[in-house]
Amino acid sequence: MAQDRFTGVGIGLRRPHLEQVAEREGHGVPFWETCPENVIGEGGRFHRMACAILDRDPILTHGLAMSVGGFDPWDKQYLHDLSDFILRTGTPWHSEHLCFTSVDGSCLHELLPIPFTREAVRHTITRVRELQSRLPVPLLLENITYYAELGAAEMDEADFISAVLEGADVGWLLDVNNVYVNALNFGFDPKEWLSRMPLDRVAQLHIAGHKRFGDITVDTHGADVIDPVIDLMQWTLSRLGRPVPVLLERDNHIPDFDELLAERTRIQYAYDATLVLTEVRHD
Repeated sequence: MAQDRFTGVGIGLRRPHLEQVAEREGHGVPFWETCPENVIGEGGRFHRMACAILDRDPILTHGLAMSVGGFDPWDKQYLHDLSDFILRTGTPWHSEHLCFTSVDGSCLHELLPIPFTREAVRHTITRVRELQSRLPVPLLLENITYYAELGAAEMDEADFISAVLEGADVGWLLDVNNVYVNALNFGFDPKEWLSRMPLDRVAQLHIAGHKRFGDITVDTHGADVIDPVIDLMQWTLSRLGRPVPVLLERDNHIPDFDELLAERTRIQYAYDATLVLTEVRHD
């Protein structure tokens, strides 16, 4: 499937909407993103509906549990199943989070930050190269939110991410909401931060909602996307100067399907307006 088929604003494929999506063509959603862990190995009615959608519509795959920055050995059987799943969907790339998610074989069910150290950069680059060699499509890494640093940092987050992306020679799934949330929690300018980054490696964007809890803002994926995050998406697209797919994430307080479609449409308008202005500037 050609990469240029993936433009516009897609939606994460979630269980509460499977029946409506499976039965409803012409919904206007240009693509779906699915987490392989939620589909591989399952059976029953929901699995059959998910597979029918995967076989019908454009799909991007996005992993949740691969401990890219960890020390646990790769699960060879899962990597085999993941490769088969990737080939079945026709996704042009597969994305994972730049973090660790397991220790001594135990899944922690959290996306935990890797220490911002030179040794962690070297270790993560080696792991990412190994993972890329086992996948049938290019690998993207996604920047995460974090709420405390692990140990004494030798560099900041921007330098850490850049070093891993460049050293491993992989693409970037840029989550603009995660940048915005980290900017609020750690007191930096998100646009200045992005100006330092290797934006040429961006192949996809994520956008989502968040919530304030006292002095901390949390990436909940459980609220509508606020205007400043949409503005950051538009600013980023303008800096890229090219269309990349944007994925609207909603994993908590999931609304009715039509309400989610309405939010997708709102973000699509902002996406289209940015591309028009970008094309005008380049003419």
